[in-house]
Amino acid sequence: MSISMVSPLAELLAQLRVGNQRSLITFYEQNRDHFARWAKWHYKQEPTTAHATLRAVLLEFYDRATDGRLTKMPPDLRAFIYDMARERLDNAAAERLPQAEANRRQHLLQAFHALGADCRQVLSYFYFRGYNFEKVAGKMGYPNAVVARIQKSTYLRKLYEVALQTSDADHQILPPTDT
Repeated sequence: MSISMVSPLAELLAQLRVGNQRSLITFYEQNRDHFARWAKWHYKQEPTTAHATLRAVLLEFYDRATDGRLTKMPPDLRAFIYDMARERLDNAAAERLPQAEANRRQHLLQAFHALGADCRQVLSYFYFRGYNFEKVAGKMGYPNAVVARIQKSTYLRKLYEVALQTSDADHQILPPTDT
């Protein structure tokens, strides 16, 4: 049973804004074992660490809802929470990487966040969730898998261009001066 089954999403957001955390507690209780398996599979986390991560992400989600950063509920709350956890765990993993690789990944993540919502969504579906083009087309409302493939290629090219532009801006080389 997911939160969306407990109450309509708009009602859930209203409950969170007035401080009612019961829905999030229920979400935690119903999903902690699944989340622990997911975190172990993707991040080699032990269950106790995974549970702490899920609690921290749910608190961050609650903070976003109560302070107005979250203006509407995501259509798939569980996927949204897992994406928040993935971002948190990826950032934690990047802190343990050699500095050059951590910088490269951080730069790529900044370029990714500079893309539009549709770009990020298609690339996330394909690369992070492992959806095939048929499923991406269904999720995004495209007429078929060929359109999804073309969109993915276009968005990947756009990510490359944004990353290249920000890289050039960050590492501008000043022309030599004659003194």
